[in-house]
Amino acid sequence: MTPPVGRFAPTPSGRMHLGNVFAALIAWLSVKSWGGSLLLRMEDLDTQRTSPELGEVLRQDLLWLGLPWDEETPPQSRRTAAYEAAFGKLQDRGLLYPCYCTRSQLHSVNAPHQSDGTYVYPGTCRGLSDRERAAFQRKPAWRLLVPDREYRVADLCQGEYVQNLSSGCGDFVVRRADGVFVYQLAVTVDDGDFGVTQVVRGVDLLGSAPRQMYLQDLLGYAHPEYGHVPLLTARDGRRLSKRDKDLDLGRLRLTHRPEALVGWLAWQAGLLERRQDISPRELAEEFSWEKLKKQEICVDLADLLG
Repeated sequence: MTPPVGRFAPTPSGRMHLGNVFAALIAWLSVKSWGGSLLLRMEDLDTQRTSPELGEVLRQDLLWLGLPWDEETPPQSRRTAAYEAAFGKLQDRGLLYPCYCTRSQLHSVNAPHQSDGTYVYPGTCRGLSDRERAAFQRKPAWRLLVPDREYRVADLCQGEYVQNLSSGCGDFVVRRADGVFVYQLAVTVDDGDFGVTQVVRGVDLLGSAPRQMYLQDLLGYAHPEYGHVPLLTARDGRRLSKRDKDLDLGRLRLTHRPEALVGWLAWQAGLLERRQDISPRELAEEFSWEKLKKQEICVDLADLLG
């Protein structure tokens, strides 16, 4: 087997919380257990809420945890030309169209939704005439036409996941009305250009994989393998997030050694049979996707802090 090339792609908008640390740990363990390499990429498309200073904090936190990267690729804020080129290829093939739908229209109770509440774009603006488009007098977002086609993801953690693009998401946005390229297009181009062959991230992004596989087909990139890890939740059912300041690294570094934190996470996730201090390098020697829990991991924060 060719050693995989993985990546960890944090958003430099705040300190990593426990869930971010968990995703970074599994991404690192997976590629290192197979003798591969890990790329670091700062996903700073939204320059209004990200900063280079927070990016440096993230780097220092990863090094403290014992999760060094093999190469850092350019941040997304410096990759606009690459996204423009991909956008142009899609546009030249007649696969893009302007969309004038408002946020309230998209999330209306009358709009099509999946069982999880995710809206499915019904193609409202797909067939507009030039005259109808001109009547809006505002800048549009740009959507990608999707086929009535199923994509199958052989996920390393979740098993097989199937989504029909037409009924599962509908035509999706690749560029916002303000000109900013969106996540789906940017990460597809970044992963493809830098040879990423393994994508490990949270299970909340599993539904994005078929869209990115479709974009990979259109832009001539190979499909990477995917591993979508379970989310960490508190005892009250909340997802751990930056917004809630749940046990970020700034706090945890004051009270824990990195080996203690890594060992506790590995134990909670099923990678260790008992709680123990361990370094990522040691843990990689016995890492297995089969051991990793598949469902949400409810963590006892009081136990961690006790």
